[in-house]
Amino acid sequence: MRKGRSHAFLHSANKPTKAFVLLALSYLMLGILFGLLGGIQYILPGFLKDHLSFQQTRPLHVYLVISWIFCAAHAGIYYYLPLISKRPIFWQNGVWIHFVLQSATSLIIISGFCAGYFGGREYLEFPPLMGLFIFLSWVPFAINFFATLKPNFKTAPVYIWMWSTGILFFFITLSESYLWLFDFFRNNMVRDITVQWKALGSMVGSWNMLVYGTGIYIMEQMSGNVKAARSPLSFFFYFLGLTNLMFNWGHHTYIVPAAPWVKIVAYSISMTELLLFGYIILQWRKTVSGARKNYHLLPYRFLSFADAWIFLNLVLALIISVPVWNYFTHGTHITVAHAMGTTIGINTMLLMASIFYILKTENVFAFQQNKKWVSRGAYITNLALVFFWSSLLASGVVKISGALHNETFFYIMQKSQPFFRIFTYSGIFIFVGLGVLIATSFRIVMQKKQSETIIIRKPKSVSSSKILDFND
Repeated sequence: MRKGRSHAFLHSANKPTKAFVLLALSYLMLGILFGLLGGIQYILPGFLKDHLSFQQTRPLHVYLVISWIFCAAHAGIYYYLPLISKRPIFWQNGVWIHFVLQSATSLIIISGFCAGYFGGREYLEFPPLMGLFIFLSWVPFAINFFATLKPNFKTAPVYIWMWSTGILFFFITLSESYLWLFDFFRNNMVRDITVQWKALGSMVGSWNMLVYGTGIYIMEQMSGNVKAARSPLSFFFYFLGLTNLMFNWGHHTYIVPAAPWVKIVAYSISMTELLLFGYIILQWRKTVSGARKNYHLLPYRFLSFADAWIFLNLVLALIISVPVWNYFTHGTHITVAHAMGTTIGINTMLLMASIFYILKTENVFAFQQNKKWVSRGAYITNLALVFFWSSLLASGVVKISGALHNETFFYIMQKSQPFFRIFTYSGIFIFVGLGVLIATSFRIVMQKKQSETIIIRKPKSVSSSKILDFND
């Protein structure tokens, strides 16, 4: 006699999680594709110029990568919520409303960009009406989060606080980013630039709260240490991170006329950037036993890659946050290096850790069959990212040097061409590495799940049973 037995859920979040995982991976795949096309156009300006120019591929790349970060965080949170609360998702239909609204809005935005329709500002270059639909798509997500968890913030672990903060500040920062529609802001350049960069800088903080909170939850599950996420030190760093979310945008506006104290405060707060999560990871790694490291080898490996990139980007963040140095680095490829190192090296590695943690939990058979490809994809991506990141830094230094020596822009760009080539070629390998991870994820998600089985045999003389546990 055979009897099916599932470890998967004590809730019904499988299908919504699968839908959001697939949507998130689709965003990432398209995002890196348009990023690759943009990189090629950087060294071959005429490439696809009449069909899909750099003015189109860049906003497509930016929008899709940001969507990947948010959507992958949504997938993880939808999966973890019932496990934490021990109750099913509060509003199941709301999850699907969220999915449909987000998918439809993305389809309209992507189609508009491809057709040449713009109308927004930096990072939100689609027509403002689309921002309203993005706002509305998050409403079911927020309702489900708070209604499912019903968090008691007096006893809640730090990742609940982080997720709550990320959701709240997304609504605030998205609203702020459209204040330019009002004449009071649009007709004053200083006010306009300051508010716009404040909104976008804090929006980065909101998705960091979602991503880092997800990472901390995974660490707790892997280590078995539930005290770390509830310790006073974790909450100290959380509130320091919250301060960063609200104020670390200041280094983007050093060039804007403002009172000196504003720049001093911005600089002081920026000095703590990324140190927060790096410290938490460092402490967590000390608590994980060797056996558990081996059991969760690939998710742990992604977290380790993120740890390394946190260190590298911390050093860079400290440099570009110094006002004197920021004056030279702002607007160069050094800023782009910081953005790419953070987006790919930190956020994407943490979200990949979450996705593969979920996939391993849900389908250990498929995961074991494909784990070598996951490992290969991770190594290719991170090795290529080292060259990619370094080439951006080098081209930024060339631009600074050229500006100091009064060289023409044309001459500076000519001197930067070797680094642009490294940037493009390494971008191709990042595309390959992430492509392997995405394809492998799709394969695991789509592969039919094999249930554990209990086989009971009844011999003539002795009754016996054997349990086949495929998780071993």
